Amino acid sequence: MPKDKLFTPGSIGPLRLRNRSIRSAAFEGMCPGGVPSDSLVRYHASVAAGGIGMTTVAYVSVTDGGRTFRHQAWMRPEIIPFFKKLTDAVHRRGAAASIQLGHGGNMADRKVSGRRAVAPSARFNLYGLTLPRAMSEADIEDIARAYADSVKLAARAGFDAVEIHAGHGYLISQFLSPYTNRRRDRWGGSFENRTRFLRTVMAYARKASGKQTALLVKTNLEDGFPGGMGSEDGIEVARILQNEGADALVLSGGFVSKTPLYMLRGLTPHQELISCQTDPLIKLGMAAFSRIMIRDYPYTEAYFLEEALKVRKAVALPLVYVGGLASKKKIDEVLDAGFDFIAMARSLIAEPDFINLIRKNDNHVSQCLACGPCNSCVATMYMGECRCTFEG
Repeated sequence: MPKDKLFTPGSIGPLRLRNRSIRSAAFEGMCPGGVPSDSLVRYHASVAAGGIGMTTVAYVSVTDGGRTFRHQAWMRPEIIPFFKKLTDAVHRRGAAASIQLGHGGNMADRKVSGRRAVAPSARFNLYGLTLPRAMSEADIEDIARAYADSVKLAARAGFDAVEIHAGHGYLISQFLSPYTNRRRDRWGGSFENRTRFLRTVMAYARKASGKQTALLVKTNLEDGFPGGMGSEDGIEVARILQNEGADALVLSGGFVSKTPLYMLRGLTPHQELISCQTDPLIKLGMAAFSRIMIRDYPYTEAYFLEEALKVRKAVALPLVYVGGLASKKKIDEVLDAGFDFIAMARSLIAEPDFINLIRKNDNHVSQCLACGPCNSCVATMYMGECRCTFEG
């Protein structure tokens, strides 16, 4: 093993990265009207200039009806030139560019797209105040094909990789979880049936990506609550994704409509999240109940490592570890444990040049830890920006 694995090149399918670091797909909130902004370009260019191996544009919907926010992009030919500007800027600075593709499912907002949300089952979602329509066979086929169309558009925009979002309680994750999937047809019930939509999406996405575009999948280690998808199912999902031709897996956890801070850990920025809500009903509900509905999870660096190691033992394909990395020491520990790449977001929101900083100084620790982490940067994403608000 190289003495400093972080700064050695690594491969994901057809893609060769200059080092083992990835900017994970944390929503930036920088696509007003669904169109990538110059701010989005500047942010990812700054992370690329800061030494990252690959930077990931987050939470881009495969359809307009899958959007959760007005300032969230959805893939369509009209925005390819805007994304091409971003990928060109990233490439000029020596990094690769990836794009995360997903669908909000029961988190999608009718006020954004004008369409009723769809989901595996018609169950009320308290967090988004939505009552989705249960998806028909035609809906399932159309959205699965939309992933393939989006992969092709991503390649046209110059992205080196795509990341299929199959975690965090969004649409694919809603099919996987027994909590949200109450169907009694071939798309629900047994584990095999609950994984059918994921396998269908993967078949389309794998064909669309061809031999030029790397195909990553973000998947849950577990949902993080009783009645959701547990760790044993998480391991089996990883095995399925290996068989379906994923080039790498990004291992995460949590469910936005049940355990939203499970994936982040640290403090919940209740006041900031309340203040940035534009829907009066949601704002009132959050003011009254957010401290009951959203619980804090203690932060420790590399908090998903123990669960992620179980997946490492079960599959052979490249794995990307994500979850609370903030120091070179812990990054080295994770890579030495058998992970091929590491991903982070908050450390790069606080310091876009974090990778260059730890290259120069092994003892540098992200300033993100100085605030708790407070997670106030999460609230800024609702307001059309992505920045660290800590003033220490």
